Amino acid sequence: MSRVIVVGSGIAGLSLALTATASGHQVTVVTKGELGQSNTRYAQGGVAVALFDEDSVESHISDTLAAGAGLCDPEAVRVLCAEGPDRIRELIALGVAFDEKDGELAHGLEAAHSFPRILHAGGDATGAVIEAALVARLRERQVVIHEHAFLLGLRTEAGPGTRVVGAEIELDGGARRVLDADAVVLATGGAGQLYPYTSNPVAATGDGVACAARIGARLADIELYQFHPTTLAVEGNFLVSEAVRGEGAVLRNAAGERFMADVESAELAPRDVVARAVHTEMARQGGVPVTLDATALGADFLPERFPSIDAAVRAAGLDWASEPIPITPAAHYWMGGIATDLWGRTNVPGLLAIGECARTGVHGANRLASNSLLEGAVFAHRAALALDDRAPSWDFNAVSAPVQMPEPASPMPAETALKSRGALQQLMWDAVGLVRDGETLARAIETLDAWAAAAPAPTDRASHEDANLLLLAQACARAALTRTSSVGAHFRSDDAATEADASLTLLSV
Repeated sequence: MSRVIVVGSGIAGLSLALTATASGHQVTVVTKGELGQSNTRYAQGGVAVALFDEDSVESHISDTLAAGAGLCDPEAVRVLCAEGPDRIRELIALGVAFDEKDGELAHGLEAAHSFPRILHAGGDATGAVIEAALVARLRERQVVIHEHAFLLGLRTEAGPGTRVVGAEIELDGGARRVLDADAVVLATGGAGQLYPYTSNPVAATGDGVACAARIGARLADIELYQFHPTTLAVEGNFLVSEAVRGEGAVLRNAAGERFMADVESAELAPRDVVARAVHTEMARQGGVPVTLDATALGADFLPERFPSIDAAVRAAGLDWASEPIPITPAAHYWMGGIATDLWGRTNVPGLLAIGECARTGVHGANRLASNSLLEGAVFAHRAALALDDRAPSWDFNAVSAPVQMPEPASPMPAETALKSRGALQQLMWDAVGLVRDGETLARAIETLDAWAAAAPAPTDRASHEDANLLLLAQACARAALTRTSSVGAHFRSDDAATEADASLTLLSV
């Protein structure tokens, strides 16, 4: 029986903890908030899976590859789509109550899918329903759980080579504890707090990815950050699920005109296409948000199908049944992260990564809608098999094009240090946001490096988070500068193959 630390309590972390415990491992779960607080909890739309007779695994694979804009690992995509149905059946067996219609699983359509294969639960509370079921099952098991615990760093063994042998955490109240382990599995989610506008919770500061990078774990594709096109243009950027457009809602500019009608698939084009279209239209109208018009769906349908969104819209003082609502793009999902094989293993022995913090290659340059929850379940299962030594051998150096991490710089005067997290977020939005160019990226890197060189040692949880965000911002900007061609969510306005006119920046994928 081995000792396994799982950091994170979304669908990936909880699924792995349950499977590993059932296999006889001694599992400790470390989570930054309460058990059940994670990006998973905020997932609305659902889970994409080929479970229906009219659908097929091959169709799901094709849609995923198309959305990924040529950067997906085809083998990873096949694993996701082919193994997905079994993982969903397991979730149902664990008590996840997906919505039904006429005695069968209800399933809807979302952008870039060729078939309505999206399962949902609680109308638009799919992540919360999944999270609640997995938390309930985990509390029935003999698992050590540290809630409100912050990952300070990963412990490695002394001597030649690097192997992870545990983690250092800060408990609620400030006490620090060292946890020993035979393996650490990171399931820490994304880093939406790199940006001022994000659908992610405030805890999404990339802690696991930053800690992994500091001990030499390879990162890949971290410049590929997906911006969701439709979040409420109010404080908090509440996500308005793609499923709303799947049901027929449309996008309109300030003049009330549809601006996606002439684009292939219109409002159901891949996310990067829709997000850039919204960004471009907002720029045309001086930054004023565009609107999402769901009025045709009806006052009875909206609260029944989308109860969480309906409540959030009304809490903002809006009535989306009678008038279009203001929306804006926001940072949503990280396609890149810690580079892994198809079993969650990294180039550092003893360290695994799953879920959004991992880069398996399954999402390429643009994640297909509702593939994220499926990824968490599928690769958690595979990582559990790796812990059981039931995965094939793998060359730990077989990671292509790892991200160049910043070199330590000479200390700078304290007055040049980063003054606030907000300043970092705004710089990332302006330079490493929906539209990028080499000159702006180069200037941003200079600023980020100067901030890093003047940064004091972190002393509390907030300053540790800031240090993590700053490290990831440096690496993300470098990766964005290095990738000179536009692809998926990474759009370079100075790409020679890209039209200079912003009105023509809608790329097909």
